[in-house]
Amino acid sequence: MPTSREALALVPAVVAGVAALAAQADGATVLAVALAGSCVGSLAGVAAADTVLRSHARTLERAMAALGDDSATDLPEPAEFGPLAPVGRQLARVAETLRSAQADATTDRLTRVANRPTLLAHLFAEVERVARYSRPLSVAFIDLDHFKAVNDTYGHEVGDIVLRGVADVFREQTRATDFVGRYGGEEFVAVLSETTVEDATAVAEKLRQLVMKQRFVASDGTELGVSVSIGIAGGQGPHLRVDQLLRDADAAMYAAKSLGRNQTYVFAEEDDDTARIPRAPISLEARQRAADVGDQARRAAEAALAAVLAPLPHYRGQPSSLIAAIAVRMATELGLPDPEVERIRVAALLHDVGKLAVPEQILEKPGPLSAEEWQKVVQHPRIGQAIIERVTTLGDAGAIILHHHEQFAGHGYPYGLRGSDIPLGARIVAIADAYDAMVRDRPYRRAIGHAAAVDELRQYAQVQFDPQLVDLFCDLYAERPPVADAALLIQPPASAPAPVTQLPRAAAAR
Repeated sequence: MPTSREALALVPAVVAGVAALAAQADGATVLAVALAGSCVGSLAGVAAADTVLRSHARTLERAMAALGDDSATDLPEPAEFGPLAPVGRQLARVAETLRSAQADATTDRLTRVANRPTLLAHLFAEVERVARYSRPLSVAFIDLDHFKAVNDTYGHEVGDIVLRGVADVFREQTRATDFVGRYGGEEFVAVLSETTVEDATAVAEKLRQLVMKQRFVASDGTELGVSVSIGIAGGQGPHLRVDQLLRDADAAMYAAKSLGRNQTYVFAEEDDDTARIPRAPISLEARQRAADVGDQARRAAEAALAAVLAPLPHYRGQPSSLIAAIAVRMATELGLPDPEVERIRVAALLHDVGKLAVPEQILEKPGPLSAEEWQKVVQHPRIGQAIIERVTTLGDAGAIILHHHEQFAGHGYPYGLRGSDIPLGARIVAIADAYDAMVRDRPYRRAIGHAAAVDELRQYAQVQFDPQLVDLFCDLYAERPPVADAALLIQPPASAPAPVTQLPRAAAAR
């Protein structure tokens, strides 16, 4: 054991060492180096004066140097520092803190893959390396399909589970030499070292198929799966640039989306048809024709559903041109993009399609509903979503239909979402639907006037309705009632299917 004099001789070294570690943890590298030098000098002096401490001082000196250059992955056990063991223990704690801080700074907390700054730093280093040695490099830009619908339908907690699960596939099913990071939101990037575009395509296809096999469980026990669209870009040698690689891979990913999602697409210049996946190129004219056909299919699906609903009373699901007019006007005033306005229009017209599965006698009942009857009614948003999702061209409207009876304070159904967790389109349709219901007669109550309906909306702002959207409604319509716009209705096809007023009992499961 060191004497009191020997222990006192160590005090300057210990103080300088601890201060150096603290400075290193705070990122003050220059100060840390200076303090570490002071510590090592003091230790060297003590070691020279006392041969008993010399070997332990050298052990501490090496540990400090390792910590300074971020290589302290396996520091000596504190006992190996001899009489300097207390300093060794503190050194181990600081080393662990530094490792944890470094992990927090480089890893995305939610998905446990690299965060965007770390991903970009790695990609820059890889581009420099392949430029120096003329080696191949590819980048895969990966985006989850319809991820907004997952959040809207099942909530952000389930969305986080999906993101973690998909990231686990990418991390576990890529090579040690590959590097995966979260680029932002539901977007990931895989940097595939020493990999040609052709080989990268095979890797991407493997990852895409593995993601499709994954199943995630929502809080209500519902299982869901997701798919990804992947864009590939790459090359070899000094011609590669980070910004160009990311831009090209991103463009290829959006091409995969536009061609129907859930596929891999390789970037190629317009005059290069050799690298595209699918292999056959698609011209601008052909793409436009495909879009036109898709629009025709969507309109036909809308019309088929509208034809089924048209003969019904408005409270049993008949599309309302008044609800559509209010919803479209509010969405337009909010500056939403045209596709979102169109999605809200379709959802506004078909929001009660699920009432097809509610027994007619319940919807027509003039008095209060029993608990069992009410249980049947509150399931109609989920039934409506199930109907819409089977019509794939209308699937984007499903989340609005599912959540149009949620309430801003969280007391609605079917999931009790609150505030901004409720999709914006659903919050808009909820106001339009409530107004329409108040100004029309129902079997169980008489209509009220426009002014009374506006007062009712104001009274239940912040409780049932989004207060900002109620303010918008009042700005637009407080002085003059909204007017129905028949032009917004879905036009039935020339040969419409025979209308039905009730689905078979088996379809009414909620």
